[in-house]
Amino acid sequence: MRLGLLTAPFPETPLSEVVDWTAANGFESIEIACWPRSSGPTRRYAGTSHIDVADLSPSRATEIVDEIQGKGLTISGLGYYPNPLHPDPAHRETVIGHLKHVITAAEKMNVPFVNTFMGADAAKTQDANWQEALKVWPDIVAFAKDHGRQITIENCPMLFSDDEWPGGHNLATTPRIWRRILEEWGGTIGLNFDPSHLILQMIDIPRFIREFGPHILHVQAKDLTIDREALYERGVFALGIGWQIPRLPGLGDVEWAPLFAALWRAGFDGDVIIEHEDRDFEKTDDLIKRGFLLARDVLRPYIK
Repeated sequence: MRLGLLTAPFPETPLSEVVDWTAANGFESIEIACWPRSSGPTRRYAGTSHIDVADLSPSRATEIVDEIQGKGLTISGLGYYPNPLHPDPAHRETVIGHLKHVITAAEKMNVPFVNTFMGADAAKTQDANWQEALKVWPDIVAFAKDHGRQITIENCPMLFSDDEWPGGHNLATTPRIWRRILEEWGGTIGLNFDPSHLILQMIDIPRFIREFGPHILHVQAKDLTIDREALYERGVFALGIGWQIPRLPGLGDVEWAPLFAALWRAGFDGDVIIEHEDRDFEKTDDLIKRGFLLARDVLRPYIK
């Protein structure tokens, strides 16, 4: 396995500087955030554009890869996490168009994975969103196949605010849906596995890895705390709103030793990328870096 980080928390820092810091601080890989250059207002931890994938020449792609590899880092994947099943057709068309730019950029850079969301309409049930996915995603999958890339989908419900209630903005969250996804597109789509979202859903993490381990292509290391007082106040029907708190690895409720034991037994030997969404470590770049270093030291004993 290799330990790395996602560049999203450094929206104002040039990629070269993020790469220098990452390499100098004991990481082996990096996931590069690739939102559109002019995406406008966006949610927290989104909108970072470290590569202009819509205007990436082959020569520039080679320069980026050579610079990163020259620092001793591997690019684990290119990350863009929008909503391809958004109910607004114009928005949907825009984000799918950019997702295809990310796929072609990954091909130019010889990066195997494009990391993203499946999307969802929060007003629809999982089954209704699945029927929509069957209409929308074959074209995306075919495009990825044509360009020799694999798509890894994060299992995040995207359910943090009233605007995303009750269904969330990402369908690919539960075992029953993941079985459908893999049966339909398992050759091209795999898991970008984030254990924190299973804490929220009260899904057994080692059991999930035992079932889906062969399809885990990429891991995002994030933790989560359940605020028991807020859960008491709001109840489970709030579906996490107000009582799920994203944390850096080691500061939440994920049990990392059995998780890594399950990953090793499943044969996973890829990239474990720290996803930093901890409000306690985000006010300054120095705090963000301290958070990454804390998470590095928590995870390092499991990753050799």
